[in-house]
Amino acid sequence: MIICIVGKSGSGKSYVCNLLESYSENIIHLDIDNISHQVLTFPNVVDKLVSTFGNSVLYNNSINRKALANIVFNSKSAMDKLTNITWHQMEILIDDFIENNQSKIILLDWQLLPKTKYFNQANFKVLVQADFNSRMKYAILRDNITEGNFLTREKASYTFNKEDFDIIIDNDFSINTDRLVKEFYDKSIVSR
Repeated sequence: MIICIVGKSGSGKSYVCNLLESYSENIIHLDIDNISHQVLTFPNVVDKLVSTFGNSVLYNNSINRKALANIVFNSKSAMDKLTNITWHQMEILIDDFIENNQSKIILLDWQLLPKTKYFNQANFKVLVQADFNSRMKYAILRDNITEGNFLTREKASYTFNKEDFDIIIDNDFSINTDRLVKEFYDKSIVSR
C-alpha cells in the first residue's frame, strides 16, 4: 500500500507520517526531500548543476542547497532546469525504496507528489494543511531560514486541488491533529 502525504512547507507532513509510523511496525516513511538532498551529492548531478547555474551553487566541491534554493525558488525556469537534472535520479531511488518495501505500508511525503506518477499509484492521498502563520513560524525554526526565504519558497509552492485527495487533515498543531491522524489510521489503514 502506498499513501501519499502532501502539503505546503511547514504544514506538518512529517509529523503526520511520524504519528502513523508509531502505530505499526509495518508502516515505513520516505521523506522525498531527503532523496532530493541525497541526489545533490551525486557527482554527475553536481557537474550538471554547476554547468547550468554556475559556481555560485558550489561550496567546498558540494552543492550549497541555500544558494541553489535562492535561484530556483525565484524562477520557474530555473526550477524546471533543476527538476530536469535531478528527477530521473530521484525516481530511481524512490522506485528502489518501494520495490524493497512491498510488504509494508509506504508513506511517501513530499509537496510535489501530485506532479509525479506516485500520486496516481497511491492507495490513499492525504493533504495536510495548516494556517499560514503557523507554517511560516515552524518552517523558519526547522530550516533556519528568514521570513523572506519562507515567503519566496511559498510563492513558488504548488497549489493543491482539494478534490484530488481522499482525506484532508487540518493540522492545528494540537492533540486534535493526533486524533484526526488516528481516525484515518483506524478507518482507512487498519480496515484494509
